[in-house]
Amino acid sequence: MDWDYLRYIHALAIGGTLAKAGDILGVHQTTVLRRLDQMEEQLGVQFFERNRDGLQLTPVGETAFRAAERLNGDMENLERQLVGQDSAPVGKVRLAATDTMVNALISPMIADLVLEYPDIELEVLTDNDVLNLSHREADLTLRPVNKPQATLEGERIGTIESAIYGAERYCKRNPDMDLENAPDQQLWILPDESFSHLATGRWYRKHLKNASSIIRCNSLQAMHALARSGAGLAALPCYLGDGTRELKRLSPPLEGEGVDLWLMVNHETQQMARVRIVMEFLTSRLAKLSPRVEGDGV
Repeated sequence: MDWDYLRYIHALAIGGTLAKAGDILGVHQTTVLRRLDQMEEQLGVQFFERNRDGLQLTPVGETAFRAAERLNGDMENLERQLVGQDSAPVGKVRLAATDTMVNALISPMIADLVLEYPDIELEVLTDNDVLNLSHREADLTLRPVNKPQATLEGERIGTIESAIYGAERYCKRNPDMDLENAPDQQLWILPDESFSHLATGRWYRKHLKNASSIIRCNSLQAMHALARSGAGLAALPCYLGDGTRELKRLSPPLEGEGVDLWLMVNHETQQMARVRIVMEFLTSRLAKLSPRVEGDGV
């Protein structure tokens, strides 16, 4: 069977008439009719019922049309991949991350990226809960998650570890604090229920269930700012707390509270040259920061 037959069957089924199929294919309707007669005569089957209203697929025609649809989709995907692989790194790349990660981790590397690739237009999407960002909205997502969906692809950067931090001024006001035996005697800055991607919830539930002095926040940035000002103690990612001059680490990384950091790529755009270049650039730079992410940078 000539593969070109499927192209005609697809156009006839979509168009519904010889004239409309001709418009889709860029040929005269008499050419479409001649090719349809040729297909049906050669294979000894009838693909369409012909009537005054146009053309209706027969059961055999429906089978051929489904095959034509699959082939059409495969050809479109192949075209996108070939264009993406062959094109220069030009155009828009959408990167999703939390505000905190942009501020504390990737802003310097983004500055280097746009200098090295000035024709790439980087669009940075931020949200307090990056897990709620639809993966279709971004080409790349810097995502804290221990079990990424099996349908997603990406590179694991490391494990985000968290520890307890307090400002020097808070520590001076509370010189006798005992975080190992009586942590709930301190004033704590905690995430509220809407802030789902933090991994420290189990530690809070185990050690702070009797804490009476609490400030709730719906953003890691707010928790960080309040801890830095001396308002209370906070469990913060080590990459954030260790890099803050006003904060002092008061504990080792909290056992069992790590969460993996992944740079995920959208499977629909991962073959585009500009997306692959940005992913490779960020993965390389983030790998160098893995000791800081994992709390070994002190």
